[in-house]
Amino acid sequence: MDQPNLSGWQPGLPTPEPAPMTPPIVPPPLEAPPATPPAGGLLKKLLPILGGLMVLVILGLLIFKFVLPKVQKPQEVTLTYWGLWEPEAVTSGVLADWQKIHPEIKINYSRQSPKEYRERLQSALARNEGPDIFRFHLNWLPMLKNELAPVPPEVMTSSQLESSFYPVAKENLKVGTGFLGLPLEVDTLALFINNQIFKAAGKNPPASWDELRKLAMELTTKNSEGKIQTAGAALGTTNNVEHWSDILGLMMLQNGASLSNPSGQLAEDALTFYTIFNTTDKVWDETMPNSTLAFATGKVAMYLGFSWDVFEIKNLNAKLDFQVVAVPQLPGTDLAWASFWVEGVAKKSKNAAAAWEFMKFLSTPATMEKLYAAQSQTRLFGEPYGRVEMASLLTNNLWVAPFINQAAKAKTWYLCSRTFDNGINDRMIKYFEDAVNAVNTGKAAKEALATTATGVSQLLSQYGISASR
Repeated sequence: MDQPNLSGWQPGLPTPEPAPMTPPIVPPPLEAPPATPPAGGLLKKLLPILGGLMVLVILGLLIFKFVLPKVQKPQEVTLTYWGLWEPEAVTSGVLADWQKIHPEIKINYSRQSPKEYRERLQSALARNEGPDIFRFHLNWLPMLKNELAPVPPEVMTSSQLESSFYPVAKENLKVGTGFLGLPLEVDTLALFINNQIFKAAGKNPPASWDELRKLAMELTTKNSEGKIQTAGAALGTTNNVEHWSDILGLMMLQNGASLSNPSGQLAEDALTFYTIFNTTDKVWDETMPNSTLAFATGKVAMYLGFSWDVFEIKNLNAKLDFQVVAVPQLPGTDLAWASFWVEGVAKKSKNAAAAWEFMKFLSTPATMEKLYAAQSQTRLFGEPYGRVEMASLLTNNLWVAPFINQAAKAKTWYLCSRTFDNGINDRMIKYFEDAVNAVNTGKAAKEALATTATGVSQLLSQYGISASR
C-alpha cells in the first residue's frame, strides 16, 4: 500500500538535513552589589595621599625660598667709590680680595682731586649722580649730614662703634643715636724736632709751651742785620705757617677757651701767646719761607704738623735728621688736636645695602692691615689705624706712634687746615685769621676777637650748629 507524500518532500530528492538550532539566549548571572565600606575607611585611604602632597608642597616652598636663590646667578651690582689720597694701585689688592668673596658686587674706585672736591661731591649727590661710597673730612658733617646714610646695626652696632673708634670720631660722626661714617684712619697734630739743631745746642724736646717758647728763643739765630737765619719755631703768623689754625685751636682748647664763642680772657691769652713768637720774641716773621719748606731745609728747629707732613718733608729733603714727638701741653692739661678723613655711604644710593656690606669688609682689622701694608709700599708708612684696638700694632713705629698715641685725648673743631672745603672750615679759619693778623699789626686781642666772635656766631647759625658745640 503506497505511503502518502509528506508535505515538502518529493520522491527522488535527498532527505533534507534538519536546520541547526539557534542556542537560546541566556542572560548573564547578576553580580552581587559591592559591599559598602565601613565608616572612615575612605578617609584612612586618602590621608597618606594628602600627607604626601603636603610634604611635596612644603619641600617645594623651601627649595624656592632657600635653594633656588643660591643656585640662580645673583644680580651684579657696581658701586662707585670716591677716594682722595690713595691711587688705584694701592687699593687694588684689597678690592681683589673683596671681588673673590663677592664676585657679584664690583667696586669702581676713583681717586678724586682735592680741589673743589666738596662742591663736586655735593653737586653730584644732589643730581643723583654721585658715588655710592665717598671719603669726607671729619668736620664736614654740618654740610653733608643730609646726604649721608647712618651705619646700619648689621654692619656695626652703636655699642661696637663706641668701643671700636676714638672719642674724637664718635663726637663728630654721631647724630642722634646713629653714626654717619666709619673712620679707617686717625691723625693728630704733633711736634717735629730738627735733631741736628737740638744736638748741637744740647737740648731736649719740650713737653710744655713754656719750654717750647724758651727753646725757640735760644735756638733762633740772626745775621748782623737782625734777619732770622735759623728760626727757633714756626709760630705766630698766618701767611707762612702751615696748620696755624689747628695750632691756635689747640692752644685755645688747652687754655679752656670756647671756640664757638672766642671771647674773654682765656681766648685772649691763647691768641696773644700764639702771636708772641712774632710780635715779642721775634723767632719767626712774615719774611720766612713756608714753614714746611723752612723745616725741610733746616731753617727752623721746631715745626707742628700731621703725619702726612713727614712725607712732604722727606720728599723735600730725604737726608734731614728729625723726629716727631707729642704736642706741648699747658700745666694740668693733656689734650691733642685731630684732623682726618672718614668713609660714608650716600643716603640716595640705590645699592646702599651692598655699599654697607663693602664698608663692613673695608673696616675690618684684617683689611685695614692689608691696606696699610699696601700704602707702606709707596711711602714711609700707611694711614694710622682708626680702630682703637689696632694702636698696639704701631707702637714700635717711631714715625707713627707719636700721632696715634695722642688719638685717645684728641679734640677737633672747624679750624682744620687743608680740607679745601670752601665751606665751614675755610670760612671759620678766615675769621680767626683776621684776629691773628690784627694782633700782629698792634690791635689788642680783646678787640680783635670781638669781631671774630660775631662772625663765628653767624657762621654756626648758618649751619644750624649750637654755640655749645
